[in-house]
Amino acid sequence: MIKINHLTKDYGQQRGIFDLTFDVQRGEVFGFLGPNGAGKTTTIRHLMGFIHPNAGNCSINGLDCGTHSAEIQRNLGYMPGEIALPDDMTGLEFLHFVADYRGVTDWARVEQLMARFELDARGNLKRMSKGMKQKIGIVCAFMHDPQVLILDEPTSGLDPLMQNHFIDLVLEEKAKGKTILMSSHIFEEVERTADRVGIIREGHLVTVDSVAALKAAQRKRYTVSFASEKEAQAFSKESLDY
Repeated sequence: MIKINHLTKDYGQQRGIFDLTFDVQRGEVFGFLGPNGAGKTTTIRHLMGFIHPNAGNCSINGLDCGTHSAEIQRNLGYMPGEIALPDDMTGLEFLHFVADYRGVTDWARVEQLMARFELDARGNLKRMSKGMKQKIGIVCAFMHDPQVLILDEPTSGLDPLMQNHFIDLVLEEKAKGKTILMSSHIFEEVERTADRVGIIREGHLVTVDSVAALKAAQRKRYTVSFASEKEAQAFSKESLDY
């Protein structure tokens, strides 16, 4: 569903992304992990058609992201890492605006999402907290029931309860066969939802592997030796739950 082929965007001074190649299968949740500044958002902006590469290409559902971005975005949900909202609208006015723009006729879907995230959108956007704006972004990304979702640090600013609600939502969409690319800098955030994970560092793809394989690689084994059998038996009775 999503293909990235030797994608390169060089901003100079070793900033950008370099020769990225990976894909996301239809119906898969793909976790895109890396520290801040690693190149996650730059990659996502290419997928959205906001910027164009120096080399390589990317496509969604067989359509080139650079030349067919408008067509791609009709059936795509996007959540930016830095949400910029108009100051002169209430949250509810903005949701209606996005719904009209998207051609959403089922407002019940919007109300369900708002209730799920305990979102009171009647206040002015300018006065909303980071977490409230994040909830607005989630509703906008999911309201039109898209087949592909690209989510850049989607749980940033959410409290732990809302993060759990979001994970449940992603799992439900995955069960419906949706394709989801979700970036994060926290492994634990994607391990509950992702089938595979790609790790990027300093603009270079380090690895792409299953969550299970990456968790196994994190496991450390130790060999403990004792001076006598008596000491070994005594140790075996100790609790190792630390």
